[in-house]
Amino acid sequence: MKPNWYSAWRAEAIKQLEAKNKRLEEEFRIGHWSRYDLSNGKLLFSKDGAINVITEIQIAGSTNVKAQNWLWAWANSNLPDSLLRDAKLVRFFGEKNGIDELAQAYVIDGDQLEVLGWELAAVTVRICDAVGAYRSPRGEGGALYYIFKTINWAS
Repeated sequence: MKPNWYSAWRAEAIKQLEAKNKRLEEEFRIGHWSRYDLSNGKLLFSKDGAINVITEIQIAGSTNVKAQNWLWAWANSNLPDSLLRDAKLVRFFGEKNGIDELAQAYVIDGDQLEVLGWELAAVTVRICDAVGAYRSPRGEGGALYYIFKTINWAS
C-alpha cells in the first residue's frame, strides 16, 4: 500500500540523492579512498593510513542477495541503536503516510536488489535531510547502506 503521491515523491528523492552524491564525489572524492573504517558512528575514509574524510552516519538498511531482500536498519537487532535514529524516522513516516515499504521490516525485490537499496537510501536521505549516502559491500554479495549526516575533511 502507498498513497498516490509517493511514486513521484520517491522518484524526486532518487534525483536529489544523485545530485548530492555527485557533489560528494566532486568535493570529497567519496568512492576513491583506498580504505574506510566504521568507528563510533562515523565513517573515516583514508589512504595510506592517513584519515582524509570524516562523516557522521546513520544506517538506512541492508540488502541480502541470498534472501533477495532489503532489511531496514530499525528492524536489524545486530546494529547499534545509536545508528538507527534516522531509520526509525523513516518507519514513522511510512506508518503515518501508509507506505508499506517504509513501515515493514523487509522489502523484497529479487531482480534489482542494488537499485532497490539505493532507492530506499534515497528515501531515507530525503526524509532525514541528510547530505548523501554510501554503499558498503558485505559478505555474500549484500550491502550496507549508510546516510551521511555530516561530511568534512579531516584536517
